[in-house]
Amino acid sequence: MKTTTSTAYSRDLGDELRQLRESCTGLGGRALAINLGWDPSKVSNIEHGKARASEIDLVQIFTACGKDIDFFEEFRSRYRYAFDEYIVQVHDNLRTVAFAESTAKTITSYAPRAVPGLVQTREYADAFYRLGGFVPEERIPKVVQVRMDRQTILKRQDRPTCLFYIHELALRQKVGDDRIMREQYARLLFKTHTVRIVPAHVVIPSNGCVLWEYEKMLPVAFGETDLAKVFVQDPGAIARTRLLFDHLDEVALNPEQSRKRLTEIASPPREEFNERGPRLA
Repeated sequence: MKTTTSTAYSRDLGDELRQLRESCTGLGGRALAINLGWDPSKVSNIEHGKARASEIDLVQIFTACGKDIDFFEEFRSRYRYAFDEYIVQVHDNLRTVAFAESTAKTITSYAPRAVPGLVQTREYADAFYRLGGFVPEERIPKVVQVRMDRQTILKRQDRPTCLFYIHELALRQKVGDDRIMREQYARLLFKTHTVRIVPAHVVIPSNGCVLWEYEKMLPVAFGETDLAKVFVQDPGAIARTRLLFDHLDEVALNPEQSRKRLTEIASPPREEFNERGPRLA
C-alpha cells in the first residue's frame, strides 16, 4: 500500500469501500484491519482515499465482504484511475460530483449557459433536462431528484462558502414558462449564497467550470459537457482555473449590482409588461 495525494475520485471510491465494509461485515475499520492482519490505520487511509490499495488488498477486502471475482474486476477497472490528476467519467455518473462538492469548504463556479445546478429550482431543472434531449424522459424525475438531493449541502450548518458567477445571457434564456422563471429568479435573490452576474456584453471564452477547495486536501477543478465529466487536480490546470475566476472578479457586477440587475431581469419596466417574459410580482 502506497500513501499518495488523494483525488476527488480516490476519496469517492474509498467511501464506496467504507459503505461496503459497513453493510457487508458490520465491522469498524479497525476491527477489519485486525481481522486481515493489517496495521489499524491501513483501512482508514484506503477508505479516505489517501492510500492506493494493491490488488491483493482489494481481494482481501472483497473476500471479507463476501464479494465474487466479477465484483472485484468491475471495481478494479475503476480503481486503476483513482489517483490520476485527470479523471474523465460518463456524463450520467453523479456520485463523484456529489461527494466532491459535499466535502468542499469553498465552491466557486462559472455558468455561461444556465443557472448552476446547486441553485436550480426543481421545476427549472426538470424543464432544462427536457430541453436538452440527452436524458430519456423516464429518467428525468430521477436525475432531477439527485440534483435536489445534492442541494442539501447548502442547508447544512457547516455549508460550504459558495460564489456563483452567472452570465446574464444564461439568466435571460427562458427555461420553462414564466412561473418557472419567476421562481428561479426568486431562488437566486433570496437564498444564502453569493451570485455575481457577468454583463451580457462581456465575452468570456469559457464553457464554464467549478473549483472545489478543501481544508486539508488539494483543490479540484471540474468541467462537464453533454458527453463527459472531467475532474482535474493538475497544479497547472488549477492555476488556469484561478486565472479565469480572477478575470471574472474584474468584469462581473458586484453582489449588490448583481441583485439589482437580477431584479431588473425578473421585473422589466412597466411599459414592457404587455410583452412576454418572466417578472417578480
